[in-house]
Amino acid sequence: MTDSAKPAASRTGNSGMPGSALTFFLLTFVVTWICWIPIVIMPIPARTLVRAVLLFVGIFAPSLVALSVTARIEGESGVRALLGRMFQWEVGAQWYLFAVGYTLGVKLFVTLVYRLANGAWPRFGTVPLYIIPFAILISTPVQSGEEIGWRGYALPRLAARLGLGPASILLGVIWACWHLPLFFLPDSDTYHQSFLVYATQVTAISVAMAWLWKQTGRSLLLTMLMHAAINNTQDIIPSAVPRGTKTFGFSASLLSWLAAVVLWICAGYFLFRMRGKAETT
Repeated sequence: MTDSAKPAASRTGNSGMPGSALTFFLLTFVVTWICWIPIVIMPIPARTLVRAVLLFVGIFAPSLVALSVTARIEGESGVRALLGRMFQWEVGAQWYLFAVGYTLGVKLFVTLVYRLANGAWPRFGTVPLYIIPFAILISTPVQSGEEIGWRGYALPRLAARLGLGPASILLGVIWACWHLPLFFLPDSDTYHQSFLVYATQVTAISVAMAWLWKQTGRSLLLTMLMHAAINNTQDIIPSAVPRGTKTFGFSASLLSWLAAVVLWICAGYFLFRMRGKAETT
């Protein structure tokens, strides 16, 4: 019996995950962690070429793997189609506002709740606000290193099997776990923070990004923009616990917990709107 004639279940493996998606995840974790784990366990100074190369190869691994697997399975036309979604910019202005302002809006709302609950404002960051739009603009192309892989390759394949809502949750958990070595990197923003609270937030953000992806006709440009906005607005009101020590504990700031709750309230709305049949690839 040829592979194309086999029942669909036999081509997805015991996990129920499409075979190409499972291959993508395994290869992405292997490539990324091979790059990142040496940085964690070896005393490589922060400002060295070796460290920078290992860090950035790890960051770009999801897209490098996605393009490689796509080239092998679908050929040049598949690669062109995947890359083309990075330039899919003709969407409504409201989706640009959503991409840039979603997590910032959540952050500001959480800050107000914190003020009402605590009677005082939280600590604000020191980065000048006028720099942030330029940082987002510059950072957006860099997010292709992840988004081609996560939302470009993996999400449509998981959604075709599971439906978009469940796929966005599963992808969020995997996406969070992919970052795990950075929780042991001394000069990382996530060093010794609560991975469990982080994963809770990231999974909810994954749902919101899947909603954006769906509403913009699977545009990667918009998810890249949202990814850049998340990275460059998070320190307007820092929520990390100073000198955190329990990576696998639940010790996190009140801001982090409030953000997790608000993000999941929003994620619940998006999941409700995304309910229904599985996506076609």
